[in-house]
Amino acid sequence: MLMSFMSKVLDPLVKFLQVYTHMRALIDPYWLTVGSASLVQFILFLRWLYRRIRNDEMTRAFVEDMATNHLPHIYGVLERISEQKGIEHAPLPPIRWVDWRSS
Repeated sequence: MLMSFMSKVLDPLVKFLQVYTHMRALIDPYWLTVGSASLVQFILFLRWLYRRIRNDEMTRAFVEDMATNHLPHIYGVLERISEQKGIEHAPLPPIRWVDWRSS
């Protein structure tokens, strides 16, 4: 009776220790170093990717703002200056902003 009880208690413990020894073989300090360095590199890559996407968004917003808000005013001022100086100028080019994201 005592032996069957001990085997019930000790069998899971023995199996756990066997799995634990296999896991210790896999968790070599060199693998831990390689894994942590790889994780840091991946995090730095994600950070770079986020900044790159964010920079592209800011550039796009700047160009859109220039095209829609500032260029008409710049063309108007240049037209008045050319009229004051007596310089003939071509008609103003149409400013068309195509938003590719909405399609």
